[in-house]
Amino acid sequence: MKAVQFSEFGGPEVLELVDLDDPAPGAGQIRIRVRAVGINPIDWKVRSGMMGGDLPRRTGQEVAGIVDALGDGVSDVAVGDQVFGTPAGGGGAAELAVMANYHPIVEPLDFVCAAALPVAVETAARCLDLLGVGRDQTLVINGAAGAVGIAAVQLARARGARVIGTASPANHDYLRAFGAEATAYGDGLAERVRELAPGGVDRALDAAGHGALPALVELTGDPQRVLTIADFAAAGELGVPVTGGPDAPRAWYALDDAIELMRAGDFSMPVAQTFPLAEIAEAHRLSETGHVRGKLVVTVG
Repeated sequence: MKAVQFSEFGGPEVLELVDLDDPAPGAGQIRIRVRAVGINPIDWKVRSGMMGGDLPRRTGQEVAGIVDALGDGVSDVAVGDQVFGTPAGGGGAAELAVMANYHPIVEPLDFVCAAALPVAVETAARCLDLLGVGRDQTLVINGAAGAVGIAAVQLARARGARVIGTASPANHDYLRAFGAEATAYGDGLAERVRELAPGGVDRALDAAGHGALPALVELTGDPQRVLTIADFAAAGELGVPVTGGPDAPRAWYALDDAIELMRAGDFSMPVAQTFPLAEIAEAHRLSETGHVRGKLVVTVG
């Protein structure tokens, strides 16, 4: 099969399309013919060497495609079914992927839309669960225009929370379209949020970093009411909880919730741009700018 791999850490140029042996599904696993792969910040962070690890490495944390082989004990899907989810061990940017965590592709999803969902939706729901976000609370999301941010906006709204999201001014109307109140990030954030919410802020999620944690702690009055997925160094200094990494508990139940909300017209995950597999380096470059509305998706075949 063709697969994307890198043999050294570095920029997008280290990504190579190589020939590898076809994988076989183990017990409880399936193999799919990949049709779409979601691009996430973790992809370029691993590729650049920020996370360490052995080489060579593959890339791609979420996929959608058609089941073409079943491992022992699998009875909930059949060859030919369309599914999406996370590839076992990563490496979904390939013609074939093995999966143990998968969900059926149902209306209104197609391959591209399905591949855009798993990481952003799971991460957003996990963060809201850890923060205990619920009805009549006011939540601030720093970096609300990105994929995790926009998923968190919609899932929090579905829980009955009021959401204030930070983004560049060009993205304020975009945030408002998803039900968030918008303000700019950067210096003066706490003051701007207080103008919008003079009654106070209950919880805050940092999905973008950029030095926002001190302001978020000030707004909530307690570092334990703040959570970050983007600024681990400052979190350690301020006592703010973090979530992420391979051992984090996962909120995969939220994929079913998101699909139900989609059917009701209350959730969407915008796909900003698609790229063929041979142009995955360009998708990485664009993701690394940090200025993408929604998701980037690579198509296969």
